[in-house]
Amino acid sequence: MAKTKYNKKEILAAWGFLTPNFIGFLIFTLIPVVFSMIMAFTNWNIFGKPTFIGFENFINLLGFHEEGGKQVPNDPFFWQYLYNTVYLLIGIPLGIFSSLACALIMNQKLKGIVFFRTIYFLPSVAGGVAMLVLWKYMFNHEIGLINQTLRSCGAFLYGNPILGFLTTFIGMLLWGAFLVCCIACVVSFIKWILDKTQADIPEHVWNIITIAIGAVIFILLCCRFVTYNDIIKTFFIEPPDWLGTVAWAKPSFIIMGVWGGIGGGNMILYLAALSGVSASLYEAAEIDGANNWKKFWSITWPMISPTTFYIFIMGVIGGLQTGFMNAKVMTNGGPAGSTSTVEYYLFNTAFQNFNMGYASSIAWFLFVIILILTLITWKVGGQVVTYE
Repeated sequence: MAKTKYNKKEILAAWGFLTPNFIGFLIFTLIPVVFSMIMAFTNWNIFGKPTFIGFENFINLLGFHEEGGKQVPNDPFFWQYLYNTVYLLIGIPLGIFSSLACALIMNQKLKGIVFFRTIYFLPSVAGGVAMLVLWKYMFNHEIGLINQTLRSCGAFLYGNPILGFLTTFIGMLLWGAFLVCCIACVVSFIKWILDKTQADIPEHVWNIITIAIGAVIFILLCCRFVTYNDIIKTFFIEPPDWLGTVAWAKPSFIIMGVWGGIGGGNMILYLAALSGVSASLYEAAEIDGANNWKKFWSITWPMISPTTFYIFIMGVIGGLQTGFMNAKVMTNGGPAGSTSTVEYYLFNTAFQNFNMGYASSIAWFLFVIILILTLITWKVGGQVVTYE
């Protein structure tokens, strides 16, 4: 009897702790999600009664029609903004590489390394809007710090023909080295995946592919030296209008995102993962004569692959769901819609045009895309991630 009474008290206490959270989940998550699913099949402008229209919202969103002998989308803005969203996802691998490189540096056992870890992490603590306003002024075409620095460097470097030639030559070498490194990383990543899937391709084949692509890149760069000289010189003498031109607006957002995330949460996750790699593995590799690259590729990379997988999948999910704040604060979605994302379009459709039904269909399409990509990533990740 006492035992039953004690169990009832435990149950009541448990419900007491769970009820506030459950009510919050019910009011702010479950009911709005179910409501938005219903609204996706209606025409509702928030001021009148919803009208059931079936799949018309999804047809208008995803469908095509013939116009002038060509198939054109029913909603061209949506497809443009979806392209922008996918384009901005380029920053995910760049951010992963930068955070990992920073973590490898910060993982060294040096005097005062804790201070530098703190310094690198501090920018990620700053508020989002404040940082965006700061970057907006830094990207300003006339008075921005970035363009002022580029103009000063351009006046000094290209004021002297010899310095100008060396600047272009070094710039081309760095660009070529960067492209070769990217190709090498892609080839190594493909090789790693194939190795995990038991595909047997000789090592020398991958080396030949990488060397051949690198040689082609440098030959093409040398053949276009004059063209690249004009491009680099123009870049320094008259820097681009970063946020005011279609060509540079999205790369500006990527640069800002990568720079702001180098020393942030991803670096902390990688530091934690690196600290968990057993030193005995490196000692065994050194006995076998492995160099630093071999130790990284054979030990470090596989052992931190769960962290990389987590960062990647969360980055994809977050990348598809974000973009509103950046566009709203820095460019208002311009120029010509080049920085508008699906989230920004969803917000404008819902809270500026008050077309809640159509906005709900956008939200559910985004949910389906994220779900499919997550499932595919989990399927592939289960084969290439090392958990032991």
